Amino acid sequence: MNLRHFLRTTASCMLVTSAAVCLPAAAVNLTVTHWADGMFGAPFAVALEKGYFKDAGLDVTGFLTSAGGGTTVRNAMASEIPYGEVALPAAIAAIKQGVDLTIVHAGVISLADIYWVAKADSPLKSIADLNGKKLGYSSPKSVTDMVSTLALNKAGLLDKVERRSVGSLSGALTALRQDAVDVVYNTEPAYTREKSTLKMVFRSTDLLPNTTQTVGVVRTDYLKKNPDVIKAIIAARRKGVEFIQANPGEAGEILARQYKLPVDIAKASIANILAAKGTYWSTGKFDYDGMQTMLTGLQLVKAIEPGPFDWNKIVDESLMPSDQRK
Repeated sequence: MNLRHFLRTTASCMLVTSAAVCLPAAAVNLTVTHWADGMFGAPFAVALEKGYFKDAGLDVTGFLTSAGGGTTVRNAMASEIPYGEVALPAAIAAIKQGVDLTIVHAGVISLADIYWVAKADSPLKSIADLNGKKLGYSSPKSVTDMVSTLALNKAGLLDKVERRSVGSLSGALTALRQDAVDVVYNTEPAYTREKSTLKMVFRSTDLLPNTTQTVGVVRTDYLKKNPDVIKAIIAARRKGVEFIQANPGEAGEILARQYKLPVDIAKASIANILAAKGTYWSTGKFDYDGMQTMLTGLQLVKAIEPGPFDWNKIVDESLMPSDQRK
C-alpha cells in the first residue's frame, strides 16, 4: 500500500510545522440546533457547500438536529464527533447536571432573529403599546420566556402585560389568530414566510442588543484527544460566517438549497438578520457580556439556580485563532 492510499483510507493528514495533524477520513455529521428551521445553521450550510470543511480536512456530509434544548446537547454528546452548536441555556443546564463538556466557540451572539409580532391589522406599534395586553412566549424557562421577561422589565411593563405560554411557532400563530394573545414571538425564516399576515411590534434587539443564544460545545474527553478536529470545525464555520457577511445574496441561495426554502425567503431572512443592530453570527469570538445577559435572564425566570457561574472553568478559547481570543 503506497502512502497516498494509506492516507486516504485511514485519515486526512496535514503538515503543521514539523508534525502531521490527522483528522477523521470517514464521512461525519455534525449537530446543529434547529437545523433547517432556524438561522443558527447558516454558516454550516455555507461551509458545507463551499467546501470549507473539506479544506480543513473534514468530510462533513450533513447535520443532525432536534427541537433544541437538552435533546440537542444529548444528541451532540452521543455523536461520532461529540460536538454541536447548541443553545447556551442547554449547555449551562447540562454542565450544572454534571455533563463533562467544554464550550469552545461562540455561535449566535444576538437575538436579531426573534421578533414579537401582532396580526397585520393590529394598532400596536411598539412595546410601549403592550400595557394591558397579552403576550405569548413558547414555554416556561425558555429563551422566549427569558427574553420577554427582560424586555418587558426594561420597558417598565412586566407587571402590566399578561404573558402566556403558547408552545411552538405554529401554536403561537394559532393563538394570535384566535385572539388568545395580542403579540407572540416569531423567528426567521418563519417570519419572512408569514409576514404578509403579520405586523412586527418590536425586535428583541431593540431592548436587548447583546445576548448570546448559541455556543459550540464538545465532550471534554474527546476534546483532549482530538483538538485538531475541533479546530477544523471552528475554522470552517468561521469562513462560513465571513462568506455570509461578504456575499449575503449567494449565501441566501445556499441556505435555500440546504434548508429547502424558496430562494426569496432565504435571502430576505439573511438580509433581515444582517440589518439588525450588532453582530448575529460570531466568527467564534465570545461575547462574555452577552453570555452573562443570557445567564441573568435564565436565573430571573428560574430556569437556572441563582448564584455565581465561572465561565473560565467551562470555556476553552485555545482552539480558536489568536485574533478570536479574549
